[in-house]
Amino acid sequence: MKRAFAAVAATVAGLVVLLGYKSGPARRVGLTPQAASPALPGATQTPAPAPSPDPAPPPAPGTGTGGTTPAAPTPAPAPAASSGSTVVTGPDVPNQYGDVQIRLTIQKGRIVDVTALQMPVDRSRSAYISQVAGPLLHDEVIQAQSANIDIISGATYTSESYARSVQAALDQARA
Repeated sequence: MKRAFAAVAATVAGLVVLLGYKSGPARRVGLTPQAASPALPGATQTPAPAPSPDPAPPPAPGTGTGGTTPAAPTPAPAPAASSGSTVVTGPDVPNQYGDVQIRLTIQKGRIVDVTALQMPVDRSRSAYISQVAGPLLHDEVIQAQSANIDIISGATYTSESYARSVQAALDQARA
């Protein structure tokens, strides 16, 4: 009887310690169902970027879903608008979960907006990851002012494709 009581008491004490444990702030951005907001220290959640005034047409059937369709030809930079900004569209960069394509708005040599034209959405998990990672990747590009951005944990392939499309758009803008 004493052993049973000791075992129960030790189990209860262990549970109290375990449930009372408080971990420090997260140091990585992750994509778990509970972590829909940035987990970087000192980061705040920002609203999703407003839609572009000139939305891109929807992808043609059979594209943008990670299929085996060839990448579309890379468009030339758009002419500078009257506001002195340049709009450049990066290439469609496929990965195993879907295609990623971005459009940059550059004003006075600075990236002022990044619009995701295509993100993986063919599966519910891919759509969720794109919904969460898209705004984070947008903010990363604006902050870094380059394609040298942090990879979002849980959205590695999407992050890498996003960065490749951004880099190609920046190369076009400099050409």
